[in-house]
Amino acid sequence: MAEAVVIQNRSELKTVTPMMKQYLEIKAEYEDYILFYRLGDFYECFFEDAVKASRVLDLVLTGRECGDGKRAAMCGVPFHKADVFIGKLVEQGYKVGICEQVEDPKQAVGLVKREVIRVVTPGTVTDADLLSDGQNNFLASVYCGKDSVALCFADISTGDVFTTHISGDDMLTRVKNELAAYMPSEAIINVHDEECNEIAEVLRERNALVNTGMKRLFAYDRCRELVRGVFEDEIDRLSTPEHVMAVGAMLAYIRETQKTDVTFAREINVYSKGQYLELDYNTRRNLELTESMKNKDKRGSLLWVLDKTKTAMGARLLRSWLLKPLLNPVQIVKRQSCVSDLVKNRMQRDELSELLYGMLDLERLTAKAVYGTANAKDLRSICISIERLPEIKSLLLEKCSAMKELAEKIDTLEDLADLLGKAIVDTPPHTVREGGMIRDGFNTDLDYYRSIKANGTDIMRSIEQREREETGIKTLKVDYNKVFGYYIEVTKSLIDQVPDRYIRKQTLTNCERYITGELKEMENTIFSADEKIVSIEFELFMGLKSVIAENNDRIRRTAALIAEIDVYRAFAEVADKNGYICPEVDLSHDLIIKDGRHPVVEKFVTDNYFVPNDTTLDVTDNKVMIITGPNMAGKSTYMRQVAIITIMAQIGSFVPARDARIGIVDKVFTRVGASDDLASGQSTFMLEMNEVANILKNATKRSLIIYDEVGRGTSTFDGMAIARSVVEYTYSKKIGAKTLFATHYHELTDMETQFPGIVNYNIAAKKRGDSITFLRKIVRGGTDDSYGIEVAKLAGVPNEVVKRAREILKDIESGAGVTVTDRTVKTADTVDLFSGFVSSVNDEVAEKLKEVDINTMTPIEAMNLLFELKRMLKD
Repeated sequence: MAEAVVIQNRSELKTVTPMMKQYLEIKAEYEDYILFYRLGDFYECFFEDAVKASRVLDLVLTGRECGDGKRAAMCGVPFHKADVFIGKLVEQGYKVGICEQVEDPKQAVGLVKREVIRVVTPGTVTDADLLSDGQNNFLASVYCGKDSVALCFADISTGDVFTTHISGDDMLTRVKNELAAYMPSEAIINVHDEECNEIAEVLRERNALVNTGMKRLFAYDRCRELVRGVFEDEIDRLSTPEHVMAVGAMLAYIRETQKTDVTFAREINVYSKGQYLELDYNTRRNLELTESMKNKDKRGSLLWVLDKTKTAMGARLLRSWLLKPLLNPVQIVKRQSCVSDLVKNRMQRDELSELLYGMLDLERLTAKAVYGTANAKDLRSICISIERLPEIKSLLLEKCSAMKELAEKIDTLEDLADLLGKAIVDTPPHTVREGGMIRDGFNTDLDYYRSIKANGTDIMRSIEQREREETGIKTLKVDYNKVFGYYIEVTKSLIDQVPDRYIRKQTLTNCERYITGELKEMENTIFSADEKIVSIEFELFMGLKSVIAENNDRIRRTAALIAEIDVYRAFAEVADKNGYICPEVDLSHDLIIKDGRHPVVEKFVTDNYFVPNDTTLDVTDNKVMIITGPNMAGKSTYMRQVAIITIMAQIGSFVPARDARIGIVDKVFTRVGASDDLASGQSTFMLEMNEVANILKNATKRSLIIYDEVGRGTSTFDGMAIARSVVEYTYSKKIGAKTLFATHYHELTDMETQFPGIVNYNIAAKKRGDSITFLRKIVRGGTDDSYGIEVAKLAGVPNEVVKRAREILKDIESGAGVTVTDRTVKTADTVDLFSGFVSSVNDEVAEKLKEVDINTMTPIEAMNLLFELKRMLKD
């Protein structure tokens, strides 16, 4: 007989088997999902789902009879390892429906009933194993109205909910900035793609799953009812219908996917423009706040330097603070006080570190209990974590005065710790259907059946002894076999002594076998002990999980406090270790930094001394700093460090400086060198102009602006004209913001004499003959030389090229035009551009030493020279 054809398309079937009929009916309700259909110990995928899953999960495609003499394409995964495979699918942007048996197979008539009990999408993951510990996993809800946009962001794994309403001329820019700040993994939008193209594109560029055209979720009356049910005390803060619909649609989507009432959060953070310092996507990227531009890794970012947190909750909060710095000096000073307290109390800080180190992710563990996905290990982890709360509270109340207010709010949850400690064994199993979770002594019924299971033989010996005494039959025995179970055996010579209550069960040659009501009951009890134990343990576990879910508000409030304490402790540790100081933060327009350092760059400077620099900016005498000097001299590092120190101050952290006064900044903008965006057809210059346009449209007097080499992507005169015009506009009353403007157009230094408040600075450098040394120091005054040829030489450009460049520069500066000689042509035809790289290192070192005038060198110059010579020899 020919093997049945394996098909991948459901439409090819006319008649189907009963099981496949059930599958197709369920699948019809979840067309956009990969359906995991439970069959025995496996989750199976069929037809198109099987093809997709097999490709992503690297599974072998098989087949199963489905009707019409055909076989459905099929692949499957073990149910106890399903989370791993689900996680891989979700990472690839798929949505997965979990279809389970919802009735006992023993009691089912015909096919066991099945339903989708949970849906997992990129934005609704609750399993901590599928999530990053130090980063929230946000689901976004976007309501696009005619003149405004309402946004809601929720992390259902932690209970964090944020929402804002945006309108005005800069609406689209602010929406993009918010989306870039939260980096949602999934979004629901009320309108279709063509009506929200730019918003959807921003999300997709960041690998988010975008569900557009979800208008049914945004029905106002339903949304208002949902919001009132979950955030009863907060609904009045949602000032517009659009706002209510964004939050309500979020709740509706969560209820649909999680198949449960929305109880993951009781508080909502409603914020508006002017509450947080605004950072657009380019600024976050250019300043490398959370990841490095080069590798997209945490290492090399500001977060990498600051994140010394001990808990996942603290790591997430720190990241959130870094992307949402404060604008309120009172709140900032409050944070600083807590940090200062822990800086002074190192011993208490170390004790706190040890206590926090063993604190697991209470927020996400509690969320799993709320959504019914927690196991006994999760409850044990909750217990271990909350057992540390009394010590943490006591430590802070006793030693840390500034943190007493926080400590007093900590609910030590001792009732829950006591309950879970008595109930859950130290090392519970992963599964909840096989017993082994509950301690002895917690439940009398459970102890009874465990005793029966453990002491079945002793119980039968006890019955045997009692029956001998009551009947007087000394040879009576209680025994067991697999066919008849337990029985009482009496030799035939003594059967006349058998009491009437004995029921004959089997007759043998030499003996009779009997059963009694007690023995039969005990037999049933022993045989069913395992089943009873599993059943009782599961019931007790479900009760414990319900207790955690009912107390999730208490646990999460305390978890939020622990996260905050952890961040303060991390700030204190970083400040103490790196020599940071507490900046003065106020509502002035002054930005004064003494001996400021770049917190990230100084970590990588191992073969040299990081040179600190001062900064003075305001909106009167020091409004715009025009910074000139060569490439590689440190202009970009200096400007970035000013912005980073400002941001650090406004999140409540100490800063790398000798002294600092930071007047609150409302926005930070950076225009730093870009690369061509070939995919969109935009050149470096076009991207640069887009960034400049964004700054000029949205900056205010209280903003901090960094321009790095504006106008470099076009002709010299065009670029210079654009650069000067940008400076003038930024300086004018239309903006008037504190500005750092780095440029190679040293002609712009003339502006200092024309505009009060524009001041010239340059990166100090020492030039002796053909060599140059960068001093990394920002000093007053402009420069009339870009040192481009000297930088080329330092970079390793061959000597022939450097020498010819000097000749050409001399010709241009004299106005005589570039002279081409026979020697020049010959050299140009024969020169090997890479020959300079293979010259003798010793010769280079000797040549460099010959150029040095020791009598005129400063100590810093001497130190830098030694480091440079050492590096050359080492390389």
